[in-house]
Amino acid sequence: MARLDLQNIQKSFGKTKVLQGIDLTVEPGQMICLIGASGSGKSTLLRCMNLLEPIDDGRILLGGDDISEPGRDPQPVRQRIGMVFQSYNLFPHMTAAENVMLAPRRIKGLSRADLQTPVTALFDRFGLADRMAHYPDQLSGGQQQRVAIVRALAMNPEIMLFDEITSALDPELVAEVLDVLRSLRDEGMTMVLATHEMGFARELADKVCFLDQGSICEEGPPEQIFGAPRKDRTKAFLSRVL
Repeated sequence: MARLDLQNIQKSFGKTKVLQGIDLTVEPGQMICLIGASGSGKSTLLRCMNLLEPIDDGRILLGGDDISEPGRDPQPVRQRIGMVFQSYNLFPHMTAAENVMLAPRRIKGLSRADLQTPVTALFDRFGLADRMAHYPDQLSGGQQQRVAIVRALAMNPEIMLFDEITSALDPELVAEVLDVLRSLRDEGMTMVLATHEMGFARELADKVCFLDQGSICEEGPPEQIFGAPRKDRTKAFLSRVL
């Protein structure tokens, strides 16, 4: 597994500076939680990590290789750094299994027969074995989000990014998705999450980064960030959300 290094990442949309010199190291097997108010830059930072958004300045190194060089083909990078979004983005005319198999078939050239055993194992692992032939509109929101996670995992990524993946779910469905993240952490998957689930971040993160106005205002282990934050802005944010 490769280390991910972000060095002085800057990103603007028009005249609005969204990321202002972000430095972050993600070690193999770490779970890092990004917290902060809406508009603080969490989602943009994740999208820059797997090249969905080009950066304006700085470098992104994956295992020491600069993946942010202009002109770099993003597709091989996205195979190594998977991402799951707030909206499930499942194709409504495909079954859950067909949604999961689509990228490995198109990008890796694998056949349905090649994928049947590993994909079935993934569905079984996340409690979805009886939902493989269901269409998205036959699944609950929590089930659709778990299928979206399985779809990303089917590409065998080294790092997984999660962008507020529980925020569109009813409260009773949040726990089943967080259980998936908990199991991935136990297996040593490297993960970076933008999340509003403070209890989850406090329990399971190796490192918590508080973003404010496009900068990492404070970072550290969860017991320090939640128990003894040093910056006034961190204290003010946590007093609102806890």
